[in-house]
Amino acid sequence: MPPILPSRRGLLAGAAGIAGAALLSGCSDDGPPAADPEVPLERRMRETAVRESERLLERYDATSAAHPALAQRLAPLRASVAAHAAGLAEGSPASSPSRSASAASPVPSGGAAAAPPAPGAAPVPAAPADALTALADAERSLAEARTISLAEAPGELARMLASVAACGHVHAYLLTSTPGASS
Repeated sequence: MPPILPSRRGLLAGAAGIAGAALLSGCSDDGPPAADPEVPLERRMRETAVRESERLLERYDATSAAHPALAQRLAPLRASVAAHAAGLAEGSPASSPSRSASAASPVPSGGAAAAPPAPGAAPVPAAPADALTALADAERSLAEARTISLAEAPGELARMLASVAACGHVHAYLLTSTPGASS
């Protein structure tokens, strides 16, 4: 009986599998290029979460500045986001008192213009309803990203991120619901 030789297709599949395994094992040792192995995972995750909350605060400020009539409606939600940023920053040694204080300051209720949006920030839509929808989309997107990151987060941070993500979904609902309407 002649020896059974592997088919060309089998050889190619095996070679592809070995090459893929080599690539994957090589990548897993390096880690993300921006991640510093000296900085603990929890600290990196907290700092990222604080930056994301600060960007969301900037969106609230830009929306309030572009639509002063919405400032009063947005103020409690913005205050909640500021509290989340401050809470997330508490466990991060890189947080500074001035950073937390600025994040916790309320939106001016007299319709005074807030600071201009950060460079690269999404523009605020001209129609108030569209501006609220854009803000709700930002809240929802951030909440979903935080929900996904729960799998990697250490215990206490995971609980905090889950709570903040749930609040983000509630904010998105409140931003797109009609005030005073009953369901």
